[in-house]
Amino acid sequence: MYIQDQIIANIPVFELGETLGKVIQFFEETTHSHVAVSENGQFLGLLSENDLDCFEKEKKIEGFRYELETFSVTLETAWLDVMELFSRNEANILPVLDPHQKVLGYYRLEDIVRTFIDTPLFREPGAILVISTGSRDYSFSEIAQIVEGNNARLLGAFITESDNDLVQVTLKIGAQSLNQVIQTFRRYGYTIVSGNSDDQFMEDLKQRSEYLEKYLNV
Repeated sequence: MYIQDQIIANIPVFELGETLGKVIQFFEETTHSHVAVSENGQFLGLLSENDLDCFEKEKKIEGFRYELETFSVTLETAWLDVMELFSRNEANILPVLDPHQKVLGYYRLEDIVRTFIDTPLFREPGAILVISTGSRDYSFSEIAQIVEGNNARLLGAFITESDNDLVQVTLKIGAQSLNQVIQTFRRYGYTIVSGNSDDQFMEDLKQRSEYLEKYLNV
């Protein structure tokens, strides 16, 4: 999935020598969690909206130099890593840097999530199957072989839980019936955690999409 066309360039990058008054105004007028700071055009880090109460408008950003958060992405960063950085840093915006550490623009969480939802993983009709097996036993190649060996299509697969003993994998499968696939997984020693029919999957997806839309519009 290509997300580079989601970069937006109309969000400011503040220079270290600027006053915090502009930053305060930025956070008060937007819902963004962070904003980038540069020095002589090179990325230094991010100011967080969580620190807004500590900002004094007449002081310079320089006074917060050592409080800046330093997460960022590049044009080559894979979309899964982008999503992970959003989550890990509790951010809804990420600066995108070029090889010279210049900020090209930003990714916004809502844009990346909407792009993700528009992929075949979500859009194509299919059924959801959750399986588990020993953490030392699972193999994605075997999982794919089981699905495709039953004349079904594997539309997506994610490890959704993992500990020292068990791995839980969520699959989206394009198939008219899951029964044969489920029975084959059982013969291979997999535990069937849950399975949704096409209708139930679409209903779940509709509800989650509606919830996501409400979240993004807050």
